[in-house]
Amino acid sequence: MGRFVFKLPDVGEGTAEAEIVAWHVAVGDTIKEDQHLVDVMTDKATVEMTSPVAGKVVEVHGEPGSMAPVGAPLVILEVEGAGNEKANGASKAARAAPPPVAAKAPEPPPAPKPIAKPSPAPAAKPEPVSTHQDHMPATRKFGDKPLASPAVRQRAQELGIRLQFVQGSGPAGRITHADLDAFIARGPNAPTPGGAQLIQREGEEEIKVIGLRRKIAEKMVESKRRIPHYAYVDEVDVTELEDLRANLNETKRPDQPKLTLLPFIMRALVRVLPDFPQINARFDDEVGIVHRFAPVHIGIATQTANGLIVPVVHHAEARDLWNAAAEIARVAQLTRDGKAGKDDLSGSTITITSLGALGGLVTTPVINHPEVAIIGPNAIVERPVVHNGHIAVRKMMNLSSSFDHRVVDGYDAAQFIQRVKALLQHPAKLFMD
Repeated sequence: MGRFVFKLPDVGEGTAEAEIVAWHVAVGDTIKEDQHLVDVMTDKATVEMTSPVAGKVVEVHGEPGSMAPVGAPLVILEVEGAGNEKANGASKAARAAPPPVAAKAPEPPPAPKPIAKPSPAPAAKPEPVSTHQDHMPATRKFGDKPLASPAVRQRAQELGIRLQFVQGSGPAGRITHADLDAFIARGPNAPTPGGAQLIQREGEEEIKVIGLRRKIAEKMVESKRRIPHYAYVDEVDVTELEDLRANLNETKRPDQPKLTLLPFIMRALVRVLPDFPQINARFDDEVGIVHRFAPVHIGIATQTANGLIVPVVHHAEARDLWNAAAEIARVAQLTRDGKAGKDDLSGSTITITSLGALGGLVTTPVINHPEVAIIGPNAIVERPVVHNGHIAVRKMMNLSSSFDHRVVDGYDAAQFIQRVKALLQHPAKLFMD
């Protein structure tokens, strides 16, 4: 028998280390060739590591959330034949790596303690059982301000008791010290006036911020720390746009995807951005260079089970509405399934983030560093507005945006949004040269 040391390989693009996200094997497991060993995360994506050989897991190195440099041992296997390292070589590599995750043997459950049977109590004259409704005076309804003396109020405050939940037995429902004693005796789970139960909750859960959540946190901190955000919001009348969208969806071919609002916003961006090249850009602030792009690669902020990820629709300027909608659906589904590749997740020059389906009047989106702008459509609501000199019910939407104030002046940002707004309010212009 020999030992095979599986080391973290070079995953490319100059990656020097990766974060261990999740283990799929444990010490003592017998695994097959190509079996899933561990998930690691680089700056670009999560990568599944599989075993090149079959064998028995002897050691695993690194806890979820820890960083492993390229070339560090991750798993040591006992294999048929000589393996790839001698036992002493593997041990030396293991000493240089983080300590192995030891398999913890389950502790036997404690033996049950004997329960003493209480001796029967002498029969007592039964007393009528009263409920809280019996004690609740008719003169005080649930929610009314309770009556109590200053001494009772002070004692209740010291005990952490809210008087509105205490039944008063005094005149006009006044709460006495005896009522406080009765409330304490009933315990925190006793029924409260009105039939509701207030149950005191205990416990605390610690969640280690690792994997994608850590990457998101680091990205947000970096964006807010390095970028002076300038926010701009304006309302857009999307009545005509929504009518057009509904008509196109009703008359589309079976092979065409359903149109959401996003392809129309993308269409507006690619029409306006050539006149605002400083917005379709990335700012490398470490060397002081702004990279302006002719193509428009639009990031689509996508919520997944693990957090927010931004796949990219490349060359949006070369796509019509249907093609843009199909590409949005494709990259978003790949991202939610955890199957998006590096090309799907990189290269964006401007990002759209939408919480419209969840409502909300205004958002202040965080720029996707190193980009310099982000657009955030909000909920579409019907409300009365002045339209052509008359009050009319229109479909209105607030359009939020954030810009890197180092690169984009406030005047230019406002002009840019006004141009986008004009196209969305008169959607025929989206298709006119």
